[in-house]
Amino acid sequence: MEKYNVLVVDDEYPARMLLQDYVSKVDSLNLVDCCSSAVKAMDVLANKQVDIMLLDIQMPEMTGETLLKRLDKKPAVILTTAYSEYAVDAFALDVVDYLLKPFDFARFLQAVNKAKELLGKREQPQPVADYMMVKADYKLYKINYDDLLFVEGQHEYVSFNMTTRRVTALYSLKNLEERLPADRFFRVHKSFIISINYIEDVDKQFVTVGGRKIPIGSNYRDELLKKLRVAGN
Repeated sequence: MEKYNVLVVDDEYPARMLLQDYVSKVDSLNLVDCCSSAVKAMDVLANKQVDIMLLDIQMPEMTGETLLKRLDKKPAVILTTAYSEYAVDAFALDVVDYLLKPFDFARFLQAVNKAKELLGKREQPQPVADYMMVKADYKLYKINYDDLLFVEGQHEYVSFNMTTRRVTALYSLKNLEERLPADRFFRVHKSFIISINYIEDVDKQFVTVGGRKIPIGSNYRDELLKKLRVAGN
């Protein structure tokens, strides 16, 4: 039987004990650690193999949402919380399931089975999605890659500039650079990622995308020109 390593992260002791008990009842699960904070969980994730993470959202020091946004590679995540208003956050954070406290063992097992199913699918080649979901203004926005002109970083926020509208959300430009398809998007500046399909012209200092002149950082210029030469051949 395949074993899945599980990490429990919750600042409340009774909640950690309940989840630990639930995990122990499932033969295919192996409890790696029980953490009382997201900070401690980051250390575990950096040093141990974790397949499934049961994560509380509301915690002191660092919230579960912040933890997820800092991870470059996430395990299958099941959010646990006492607040139903975080349901939208759950979908925006691309998690497997959302458990509203208090929940029983049957509901826990349902979520775990969904996580195991997802992990099985990750091992198989998957079709590449042509969009991403972004949370902003208490809504979920669908960002179609075909419509995305460029992304502009603005401190802790980014603006998705599309052909028809602009959406500003709390996001990391570095994570976006890793998430957006590399054959369609390229980072040209510390504050800009552009769509290669919408490039109109390039000069020594700027690239024009959708009528907007965007600066080219000196560290990115050679790679951009190389990418354009390859695409044009």
